[in-house]
Amino acid sequence: MIFNIPNTLTWARIALIPLFVGVFYFPDGWLNPAQKNVAATMIFLVAAITDWFDGYLARALAQTSEFGAFLDPVADKLMVAAALILLVQLARVDAIIAVVIIGREITISALREWMAREGAAASVAVAYIGKLKTAAQMTAIPLLLYNAPLFSVDVQLLGNVLIYIAAALTLWSMGYYLHRAMPQLAARDRSRVRNEKRLTGSDRPL
Repeated sequence: MIFNIPNTLTWARIALIPLFVGVFYFPDGWLNPAQKNVAATMIFLVAAITDWFDGYLARALAQTSEFGAFLDPVADKLMVAAALILLVQLARVDAIIAVVIIGREITISALREWMAREGAAASVAVAYIGKLKTAAQMTAIPLLLYNAPLFSVDVQLLGNVLIYIAAALTLWSMGYYLHRAMPQLAARDRSRVRNEKRLTGSDRPL
């Protein structure tokens, strides 16, 4: 079902992305730099809340769907990628951190798609290390967007520490998922080699 309450929330999260990015392009007469930071932080937090809420509603209302399972992670990754690119442009995150995190998301998404086609999706289901990575990442990004002291806390320093932790956990989790998928990848390669030998006749005795 493409349009139900959970999927509508997910579509709304995607629709927030142009506004989220556009805030920083508003004239200073509309919003000063500090107000732009606050507005972007609030939009990101709203998106993060709807991410939890649409999953909860899908289960509570029995409105889970294949389309929703596809769209939800796409919306998450688009929002995170947009935020990281903005933070690189604002010189608040090193480009290498953005490359690591975005590159990992692309790699693991492709791996999960391939494993699902092989009927082994459970091998790369979300693990605890992946949840830790997401928690660190989703805490760091709003702190870096806000970029101002909060209750005497150096938000920028805390955000930088957390985003480096998130990057380390990103690499760790990618290694974990690739390791889990390796037996299936190896089995697939062995099957391909056997098929090629049968086709060429190279496995026939002389």
